[in-house]
Amino acid sequence: MKNDKNLNDINTNSFLNTILPSNWIPFIILCRLDRPIGIWLTLLPCFSALIICSDGIPNISNIVIFSVGAILMRSMGCTFNDICDYEFDKKVSRTCYRPLAIGSITLKKAITFLLIQLILCSSLLIFINHNSKLLSIILVPIVLIYPLCKRFTYWPQIILGICFNWGILIAWSEVTNSITLNTFLLWFGAIFWQVGYDSIYAYVDSEYDKTIGLKSTAILFSENGKFFISLFYLFALIFWFLVGYNLKLHFSYYIGMTVILLHFMWQIINFQPKNQKRNFYLFLQNIWVGILLVSCSLTGTMFIK
Repeated sequence: MKNDKNLNDINTNSFLNTILPSNWIPFIILCRLDRPIGIWLTLLPCFSALIICSDGIPNISNIVIFSVGAILMRSMGCTFNDICDYEFDKKVSRTCYRPLAIGSITLKKAITFLLIQLILCSSLLIFINHNSKLLSIILVPIVLIYPLCKRFTYWPQIILGICFNWGILIAWSEVTNSITLNTFLLWFGAIFWQVGYDSIYAYVDSEYDKTIGLKSTAILFSENGKFFISLFYLFALIFWFLVGYNLKLHFSYYIGMTVILLHFMWQIINFQPKNQKRNFYLFLQNIWVGILLVSCSLTGTMFIK
């Protein structure tokens, strides 16, 4: 199957490319700092948890710690993913120009870079409480397991959803020193959301993945993607509505949830299993779901005071 340069996911116009030394750029691309969408999709659900369990505006130190943590953990996961998959990446349009796939970084340098990221992540542990430390340590092997899942299961998106949204658990633990039913409801909702939008993302690569023997929900669902993605989005909304109901959040929270519902409907209407460019675009639009989730969490908690 011929690779299409138009589907290449590397941002050659990134601001970082213009201000950093040229020998840094392959490492920036390796850990996806040139494409911050993944950082935002990791961070925004975490911000929502921080806001809700803080009854409004979280303190600055927590915002900084969890922002840095999201950047480092997402970057580390991307680096490890490319180390595991660089032979596969050479055969897929979206990934064939990544640094390890084209040889602009050696495997040895990538592994060294991964270890540096792990050390930086570990340094954040000194700033959080004991329970949050334990949760952070538990996350590391889950992050490292994810790249291998696509070799053995059609559901790697679930593992990714668990990883991406683990910050909800850590944030809640850090603020309240406990994890409650509502913590899990917010987390489960975020996981279902992730499985939905990452399934749309997986359709971009599905034809290539079939050829090289990798698995994903997109391959499993095939032409039935609209139905299953709709189902995941519906469950996400149900869990998020339950959070608002249990915590008696302000009515504005439900207005935000309604807008998210409309956004999900727009995604489903426009989703086409065979349209790679459109599906990539729809995936990117999920940043607005994250922004809406944070916004209605903020108004829902602050206006009840």
